Amino acid sequence: MPVEVRRRVPAPLLFVLGGVSMYVGAALAVGLFDTLSPSAVAVLRLLGAAAVLLAWRRPGRSAWRGSALVGAAAFGLATGLMNLAFYEAIARLPLGTAVAIEFCGPVAVAAVASRRPRDVAAVVLAAVGVLLIADVRWSGSPSGVLWALAAATMWAAYILLARRVAVSGGGLDGMAVGFTVAAVVLSPVLLASPLTPLADPQILLLAVGVGVLSSVVPYVLDQIVLRRVGQARFAVMLALLPATATVIGLVALGQVPGALEAAGIAAVVAAVALRSRDGDVHPA
Repeated sequence: MPVEVRRRVPAPLLFVLGGVSMYVGAALAVGLFDTLSPSAVAVLRLLGAAAVLLAWRRPGRSAWRGSALVGAAAFGLATGLMNLAFYEAIARLPLGTAVAIEFCGPVAVAAVASRRPRDVAAVVLAAVGVLLIADVRWSGSPSGVLWALAAATMWAAYILLARRVAVSGGGLDGMAVGFTVAAVVLSPVLLASPLTPLADPQILLLAVGVGVLSSVVPYVLDQIVLRRVGQARFAVMLALLPATATVIGLVALGQVPGALEAAGIAAVVAAVALRSRDGDVHPA
């Protein structure tokens, strides 16, 4: 995306575009659950994203050394573990429940980073909106709840580490390095699944597609957004994801939201608008 065009596009719109890409990738991932475990799908998604980013960016030697490598590796592992834990959670819990629990992470980041009363109000609105949209049901296996809480923890870590990678000046290169390190570290997870499907070119092609749509595109847009807004505002904007999913369900699948879901969407939009009016100090 050209720099001038990128600057003219509002940060919330960029974030929504990333969310749309993420959910299209999730639709592709559903087809992989029939032949592979959720953890294996998450690792294949990471491998696909790493391969595409390495071919695109070709990070120089400096990106593989010292503090740059450590920061990128921590970011990549947080991202990979977040995806792995979430896939395992939705295999055991209703999607709405898993999403609601996972949102404890970004909401906590926003609350800790808040400094003004309107920030707190925005966080409360976002939390209420997410709970309404997700239609939380506290049922399911204890292991599913633990996986969802693990995903929430990794999501909070992702926000903090992604911000550091973004402002360090090596955002996309750092992402390529981080995803590569995480793919290598987590690749033994694939051994827990049958290896026969991995020989199918169609499976591998789907994995690359899931990696690009669910990781490369949304996380690249995250880097752009993070350069323009603070951590608290970014964490509130994450609440747009369930709203985006609801709209996609309405348009593509004819899923009409109920009264609670509509109220949740309104609360989320209000939270983003409230927080957006307060300008953050932009990083140099």
